[in-house]
Amino acid sequence: MPRNVELEHSGTVPEHVHAITLVRHGRTAYNAQHRLQGQIDIPLDEVGRWQVEQTGKALRELYVDRRSDIAKRLVVCSDLGRAAATAHAFADPLGLEVHPDARVRERSFGDWEGISVEELAQRYPEDYRSWAEFRGGELKYGAEPKEEVGRRGVEALNDWAFRAGRDTDLYVFSHGAWISQTLQTLLGMADAHGDFADILSMRNAHWVRLIPLEIGSALRWRLMDYNHGPAIADTEEWEHPNL
Repeated sequence: MPRNVELEHSGTVPEHVHAITLVRHGRTAYNAQHRLQGQIDIPLDEVGRWQVEQTGKALRELYVDRRSDIAKRLVVCSDLGRAAATAHAFADPLGLEVHPDARVRERSFGDWEGISVEELAQRYPEDYRSWAEFRGGELKYGAEPKEEVGRRGVEALNDWAFRAGRDTDLYVFSHGAWISQTLQTLLGMADAHGDFADILSMRNAHWVRLIPLEIGSALRWRLMDYNHGPAIADTEEWEHPNL
């Protein structure tokens, strides 16, 4: 399974981006209703549109306005609308192109997509409990294996990270399960325990920051920030803004 691995080139690590930021999309109606979204193309709701404006502004202030040493930004997003809208909230004020990539889309939850977790618990009590306890009960209903999500996620990160140099930050706008499973695969957590239970799912419109470490011919990505959001996200207004 691809992750932080040694690169077989000329004994040195090829040019790569300065940092990677993974951003979860803003809130949708399904999020508010506690429904599994998966690959259903649900748009941001009114609160979600407000959230991504706050997050886009915070990302620009922290990593663009204050980082004159980083000249460029490369923006990638899931091909689902809620992630694309979150990406554009960050990228459009900077005049940046947004690159959709199907490898960055959310995990498929098969027949469970669109159903609330409360209904799942009632209709499929044993399989729901198995899913909630990271034992794979959702796989019986056509859910994409977590290992496959992590594989395609790391493949996408490795691809985009080597398309630019150290004067560039890479931003990838995606989804909660994708970020969790990709990150655990990239950092080797999935190999250690095999259940993808090592980190909590991120909140809407929050982000992860990764920085590189070169050791000989190996490149490793290290976790710098996790579940980071704008300051206002620590208040009740994050879910109940005065719109």
